[in-house]
Amino acid sequence: MEVTYHQNDSLEISDEFLLSPEAEPIRRVAESLYPSYLSKLLKRKEKIKPVSIPVLDHDFMRSKEGRWARILAETFYAEHIMAEDNIEHTVVFFGSARITPKKVIKKGMIDLSRYYNECRTLGKMITEWSLKNGTKKSVQPFVITTGGGPAIMEAGNRGAHDAKGKSVGLNITLPMEQNPNPYISPEYNFDFHYFFTRKFHFSYRAKALVAFPGGYGTFDELFEILTLIQTKKISKPCSIVLYGKEFWDKAVNFDFLVSTGVISKSDLKLFHICDDVDTAFKLITTHLKKVLKK
Repeated sequence: MEVTYHQNDSLEISDEFLLSPEAEPIRRVAESLYPSYLSKLLKRKEKIKPVSIPVLDHDFMRSKEGRWARILAETFYAEHIMAEDNIEHTVVFFGSARITPKKVIKKGMIDLSRYYNECRTLGKMITEWSLKNGTKKSVQPFVITTGGGPAIMEAGNRGAHDAKGKSVGLNITLPMEQNPNPYISPEYNFDFHYFFTRKFHFSYRAKALVAFPGGYGTFDELFEILTLIQTKKISKPCSIVLYGKEFWDKAVNFDFLVSTGVISKSDLKLFHICDDVDTAFKLITTHLKKVLKK
């Protein structure tokens, strides 16, 4: 039975998983929080229908008192599914939820529609390369992973779908823009409420990252990864490509950041800026070949 928690927090997860051996830590946390939840219901003189296994009390799991159990469930579920299917390495695509393949030119705006098709092509090329380098243990050693939504995210998943490969979608519950695109592999179509649990899964398996033009969300995700690498919180090598030279040169003046001393010149070596699919593909696969050799 699939359960969806809505209201303030949204979490898609199965009761079957919550009752599995892997979910024991979640059950223990839920059990420790449940008495406080029931006590508050009593104080509010609300009806109490206690259950023997708290994680199956859906009202509790979407309550303030159940938040820590919910956070664990959200993290553990995606981890369990991907570990079970031996997904060890991902190539993450970031980018705007507003860039479509159709030209939409408004006064004063720059047309970014080309990035949709170029993202789709790159996603296909990387997935085809990954499938060619697969083994019996790992048929597709590198899996395209996106935020699961429309536009650039859709293009990344669509490219993997074009190549007949698998891809991951890490969806987030938002008031606008975010609905799962149809090209995510259904078994890897995850839904998150918390940005920080979602970001964990973006970074944990990432061996390469491509940032296409985007807004606040793209900048937030990109600069968090750069910060984690800069501060050695992410120690494993990760190839980062900023795709779209004109956009990134205008959006962020990295040379100015160096000249003011707020970043070091060596920090510019954490990423590459490129403007075509072939260059991006070469940069990424050159790094991924090294990962395969380890």
